[in-house]
Amino acid sequence: MKKSTIGFILTLCVPVAANAACYGTDTFSNCYDDSGNSYSVSRLGNSTYVNGYNLNTGSSWSQTSNTFGNTTYQSGYDSEGNNWSQTIQHNGNSTTYSGYDSDGNSFYRTCYRNFDGSQSCY
Repeated sequence: MKKSTIGFILTLCVPVAANAACYGTDTFSNCYDDSGNSYSVSRLGNSTYVNGYNLNTGSSWSQTSNTFGNTTYQSGYDSEGNNWSQTIQHNGNSTTYSGYDSDGNSFYRTCYRNFDGSQSCY
């Protein structure tokens, strides 16, 4: 998995570009952006399912997120069909990310919110 993909995953945002248009409901929506990408987003309780498709390359990817209390479990497949997973745990002013990227490499990182609002990660 590319470092930019890890950063993307860590944001916990639904992957929609700045110039995207979404249609649907809070439970299910389809989104399209200016780069030829489309996304379907399904939300069921504490779970979110995202499937993406790039019209220009023909590639697709998926991500599932399940949140229980202060812990979010994510998994999916990248555009080359490789699976990845991570667990995100919030604990006070820190957040810990751990899992495996799509190349099979494990990672573990803890980020702390500083008093000035900045963030430090180790």
